[in-house]
Amino acid sequence: MKRIVFATNNEHKACEVRGILGDCRGISVLTLRDVGFTDDIEETGATFAENAYIKAYAACRFSGLPAFADDSGLMVDALSGAPGVYTARYAGEGCSSEDNINKLLDALKGVPQPERTARFACHICCVFPDGRRIDCEEYCEGIIIDSRCGSGGFGYDPVFYLPEHGKTFAELDAADKNAVSHRGRAIRRFFDLLRAAYVDIM
Repeated sequence: MKRIVFATNNEHKACEVRGILGDCRGISVLTLRDVGFTDDIEETGATFAENAYIKAYAACRFSGLPAFADDSGLMVDALSGAPGVYTARYAGEGCSSEDNINKLLDALKGVPQPERTARFACHICCVFPDGRRIDCEEYCEGIIIDSRCGSGGFGYDPVFYLPEHGKTFAELDAADKNAVSHRGRAIRRFFDLLRAAYVDIM
């Protein structure tokens, strides 16, 4: 059984990845906790790609195993791509999701809906002990609405509206969200790339 480290301690993310990995036989996905990695990884990158690489490289170097990481966030066109890499801490360190949404809606006051286009991005980077790597990035397009709708999901989901579905992320069930979300798309694409290179790099 080949082993690969997912550079996270978020068990929900790990379960999602293992579910998608189901038909990629012969690969076991471990978390940072599984390999005994307890240090904080400081995400100092200016892009999602840089932050994903920082986390994947740290996990690979520590474990001696192939390792991958994701970094994701929200980019709003009317705000020149903000909050971007600061998505989780847009309202400041220690802020809540509600704080972040409030700041976002304040920043978009007066901006008409056709100009409130946005996208979630997810970059996945995989680093191998010999220095090789795999990168992929996927997006989910939407619009930031001016009031919260739905009780599911997390983060900015209640204000991220998908016109083709007529719902926010927070109104979709988990299966439907994973089918269209940036992270779901990126994970599926990553494992397609991993399968294609499986014999050579694993």
